[in-house]
Amino acid sequence: MERLDKRLTGTGKWSRTEAKALIRAGRVAVDGTVCRAPEQKTDENASVTVDGAPVESGPVYLMLHKPAGVVSSTDDPRETTVLSLLPEEYRRRGLFPVGRLDKDAEGLLLLTDDGPLAHRLLSPKYHVDKVYYVEVDGALDESDVSALAEGVVLGGGTRCLPARLEVLEGGRSARVTIQEGKYHQVKRMLASRGKPVTYLKRTAFGPLVLDPTLPKGGWRALNLPEIQALFRH
Repeated sequence: MERLDKRLTGTGKWSRTEAKALIRAGRVAVDGTVCRAPEQKTDENASVTVDGAPVESGPVYLMLHKPAGVVSSTDDPRETTVLSLLPEEYRRRGLFPVGRLDKDAEGLLLLTDDGPLAHRLLSPKYHVDKVYYVEVDGALDESDVSALAEGVVLGGGTRCLPARLEVLEGGRSARVTIQEGKYHQVKRMLASRGKPVTYLKRTAFGPLVLDPTLPKGGWRALNLPEIQALFRH
């Protein structure tokens, strides 16, 4: 059971003050009956409407096409964050990025308020693929493919899990697939091979593939099949 005003504020669309005002004005109904008491307890399965429109509840899952120049953080006094690209109603919900992309990197970023799912998606033991398109200064070859497949050793002796490198035409670009998320990992792996990354874009995260219709800075809610695929994965 949950207070009605808390149910409304949990959507991120209204502050607690705004929610109480809506309820007292008779604009909120529970299972079809107008309720004017903000403190009324409601069952999680109860139908709640505001001005006749259903109130969404439960976790939020968004796909964002992160542009370069934006940091993968919830708050930064000096930088533009990925949350600043969202409407106010979502910024209020306490969403956070699942993993990070470098400031100069682009591509798919999952935003949610579902902590347990985020933990599973980021844990190496669940073997969730993260796919990147990269361009490098130099020419990639089969020796680089073998090195990444064996597990690159970074500075300080840190060994990466085996990764897949698919060299694209010309050798100056490739697709890289990893299952962990060490600091600047893709850049550091390729730099260790003498092929520094000049462009980085995440194209897939587990079963999610970056929507080609999303412009840089654009976002959309995941559809039900995408959400179900994340949980199956």
